[in-house]
Amino acid sequence: MDFFSGDPSSRRKVDLGGRSNKERDREKLLVEARLEREQRKLVRLHNQSAAQIQKCFRGRKVVAVARPAIRSEFCSQFGEFGEKADSTVFRSSSKYFPQLFFFFNEKDAGDCQRLVQACRLLQQSLRETGDVVALFTENDQIDGPLVIYRVKRLARICLQTLHVHRNSLKAELLQPVQAFNSLTNSATLLLDTVLTLTGDNFPWSEVVLKYLHEYKLFYLLRSIFLMVEPEEKPTKMTCIESAVLVFASRHVRSLRSDTSKLTKGSFSTDILSIPLVWKRFPIFKQECIKEKVWAHSVHQIAASLSELLSILPPDTCPGFPSSVCLLGNLLEIAAAAMRGPDCELKLASDFALVTRYLMERLPASFYKFVKALDEGYEDEMDVDGFGKVTMPEPELKEQLKYAEDYELLKTLVRVTCSSSATSTTEAPSSTEAAAVGAVCAFLYATFTVLPSNLVMTGLAYRAELVPQLWQYIKRCHLAHSWPSLELVGDASDSQVPADLLGWMLPLAVFCPVFSYLLTTIDNEEFYEQQRPLSLEDLVQLVTILKEALWQLLWVMSAKPPSIVSNQRLGQTLQNRMFSSKAIRDRVADVSASLLAALHDRNSRRQFSPPQHFHAREAVDENFFAQAEGENTRAQYLLRKAPFLVPFTDRVRIYTSQLTAARQHSTHQTPFPRLRVRIRRDRIIEDAFAQLNPLAEEALRGTIRVTFVNELGVEEAGVDGGGIFKDFMENITKAAFDIQYGLFKETSDHLLYPNPASNMVHDDHLHYFEFLGKILGKAMFEGILVDIPFATFFLSKLRNKHNFLHDLPSLDPELYRSLLFLKHYSGDLSQLGLFFVIENNEYGEQMEIELLKDGKDMPVTNKNKINYIHLVANHRLNTQIRQQSSYFLRGFQQLIKMEWINMFNEQELQILISGSQEGMDVNDLRSNVHYAGGYSETHPVIEMFWDVVKTLDMDLQQKFLKFVTGCSRGPLLGFKYLEPRFCIQRAAPEDASEETLDRLPTSATCMNLLKLPPYRSKETIQEKLLYAITAGAGFDLS
Repeated sequence: MDFFSGDPSSRRKVDLGGRSNKERDREKLLVEARLEREQRKLVRLHNQSAAQIQKCFRGRKVVAVARPAIRSEFCSQFGEFGEKADSTVFRSSSKYFPQLFFFFNEKDAGDCQRLVQACRLLQQSLRETGDVVALFTENDQIDGPLVIYRVKRLARICLQTLHVHRNSLKAELLQPVQAFNSLTNSATLLLDTVLTLTGDNFPWSEVVLKYLHEYKLFYLLRSIFLMVEPEEKPTKMTCIESAVLVFASRHVRSLRSDTSKLTKGSFSTDILSIPLVWKRFPIFKQECIKEKVWAHSVHQIAASLSELLSILPPDTCPGFPSSVCLLGNLLEIAAAAMRGPDCELKLASDFALVTRYLMERLPASFYKFVKALDEGYEDEMDVDGFGKVTMPEPELKEQLKYAEDYELLKTLVRVTCSSSATSTTEAPSSTEAAAVGAVCAFLYATFTVLPSNLVMTGLAYRAELVPQLWQYIKRCHLAHSWPSLELVGDASDSQVPADLLGWMLPLAVFCPVFSYLLTTIDNEEFYEQQRPLSLEDLVQLVTILKEALWQLLWVMSAKPPSIVSNQRLGQTLQNRMFSSKAIRDRVADVSASLLAALHDRNSRRQFSPPQHFHAREAVDENFFAQAEGENTRAQYLLRKAPFLVPFTDRVRIYTSQLTAARQHSTHQTPFPRLRVRIRRDRIIEDAFAQLNPLAEEALRGTIRVTFVNELGVEEAGVDGGGIFKDFMENITKAAFDIQYGLFKETSDHLLYPNPASNMVHDDHLHYFEFLGKILGKAMFEGILVDIPFATFFLSKLRNKHNFLHDLPSLDPELYRSLLFLKHYSGDLSQLGLFFVIENNEYGEQMEIELLKDGKDMPVTNKNKINYIHLVANHRLNTQIRQQSSYFLRGFQQLIKMEWINMFNEQELQILISGSQEGMDVNDLRSNVHYAGGYSETHPVIEMFWDVVKTLDMDLQQKFLKFVTGCSRGPLLGFKYLEPRFCIQRAAPEDASEETLDRLPTSATCMNLLKLPPYRSKETIQEKLLYAITAGAGFDLS
């Protein structure tokens, strides 16, 4: 019996594919044959390549051997350097040029002299005959192809020689242009020869010029330009400048089209991308404008934007990227090139198109915001995706600031908006819309790249962009047609759709400039003179802004912007400027800022009904639900543009946020209810000592108060919330009283921090922090307090800066004086004003400089605007900065900024103090609960309400304070009073006269009025008035 031996070789091999051994051998044979065939083919290719290389090498070797012989033959026939030659050498039968071209080596000094002699001979012959064609004519015939070949080759080797010896020929190239008349200057002879062969009088000039352009004419000239920078500023045009300008002008004429395709090695790419070219050759700059070479270059680049970066020459050095140098050179010359009334719309449009495209692609180190974005990243972060960032040269960054040039901005606005100024009804044409879109995109990019102050100033005051661009926006709005715009040169999927870009780009530029302008416009200019827009136009503008914001923030289903994640900074910058997210966020920001500024003006003095600012009459429950969530569209809208939502709806959201915060504090705080003992005659000091040291969590918790009267006896009553309300009302009344010294009042009896509070209280700043906590606690608990703040101080609670138009809320007299200076037409220097301001507090006079050395700086017509705003800034911001800062620090411990940023200053005052219209008796009556046998139709109740209706506003407030502990009702009405107001019968119907002689009492913690069943209306009035005016604290409770 056979057993398994362990040897696998004896096992039979089975092909699972079902193929036989013969089939497998056939396939193997085919594969081997194919490989052998490919190997033979490769050998043949190697042999052919080797033969070609050997042939080329042998040819070059033969040529190298033949060159000295041909050179010797040339020298023997025409002289060592061709000095024996005459004008016949230009004829077709002459061997002069064939031999010269054969042996010529631009690195050989002798050959260069022979070439210079040939050029000299050409110039001498032309001066003698004056006929270019006659030089190349033989037997009255011209061999056209041969002549064309020779002149092309001659022009080419002249350029090559100049390029190779550019360093040694530097001095000659920088000679004044008159040196072209000299026949002894080698460099000018070479240049003049090329200029002659491409001149208008030469019949083959276009062919030669086209050939030279294909052979990198401007690339060679670029290298020469870079090498021959003059050591001193030239006063006359140099030979090299003149030559480059002539070549460029001829090249422009030869193309015969402003929209010709841009190619590699053109004037536009190779010369205009030379670093600081206008600084090197300032006269060249003026001539480029005069000959319209710059304008043609702009048109040419605009027609080929998508290929621009790929055909630019390599960077000359890391600090001078070619694309940035091109941008800088275009910007530096733009204002002068487009100056004048004859500037074409297409030139302004194409210039804006090209510069926007280049700005968008600036390296990261040129962005003004790189430092901010770079925080949190490692030092070795690859910013551009190509290694560490190379910081730009300061001179190049300065050159980019020509985008801020006032004349340039003025020209762009004037040219592009001129059509809108003449027509106010028709929708803009596609050409006009494209031009406006291009300029707006350029300005938008400028805002992003450069610090915006100078740009804003130029656009707002010099270019007067607001009224001119408004006409375009107004026409689109009235025609119900916003043109579609596309960013030429961009094909990114992240770009904004063309139909949206049509209205986003104009608003992205118009809104920030108008907002900037509003900070300096006084009320007389805004309302009386109606500058820069009429009040009627402002109403239309509000409509446009609110609809745009509603679309951006609510209708478009985009998530709220999130913080930049830890991605590469270069990727963030690369598509940042015109990405869909970036431009939508930008338009939302600037539109919301402008709408807020207009809403603020309207709140002080109406030019439009308040409800006109609302995007909708009311918001739905879905909006309310989102507003109470986190990171929702509703929250984003309320943060960006709260005035789109009606005030009552925002108050509802605000109260729900407060309720949620109070509930959270109740559940989360580890502190028990805090009890404090307060002497009524020392209410501020006792409260400061006991409450100011408390932590934020304790302040948010429940605080219960026990009052001690003037006799040192604790007042009756248990604090269930009512006594605390009374405490809050009394401490605010005492602490914010101007007699206490921490606050002062304006002529309208509105409160603001006392700038000299340090002279009243040593620890004044901590008292301001404490009062900030007190106000915050009152608002946190929903307690309304009667503290009428000045508008400019309420701005501080919202972390806002005050401007000139806020000054009337502090000092109307000073405001009028400053307006007098602003509009004064005489010589201000004669008024003897200096950049100082005088403070007179408590009899102590102090002089404060508004600027360094301001006491020696007179106010003149030139600097008066600066003086006016510095005075306003000092009064409104500087002198109360410390007090406001400490007050805000305490306030923010209880009230989040996001809660009150939904409201402007006037609305914030209502949140603090309630409406000034008085108590709504009908609202209170419709939201009352009756107990103890009373009902709506009970005779005592009917008499009671009749009495309440007859009370004046002061008595109504005292009545409210008596029954609820607070003199003002809830913001949204008595429907939201917690707990609900209740009137309880305090005695049986058949009570004795002695019993009915009692006064009404209350339980403020329960909003409860205990009312005996008085027999007459007169008795009710007598007893009620006595109870609410007695001022007996809680002894009546």
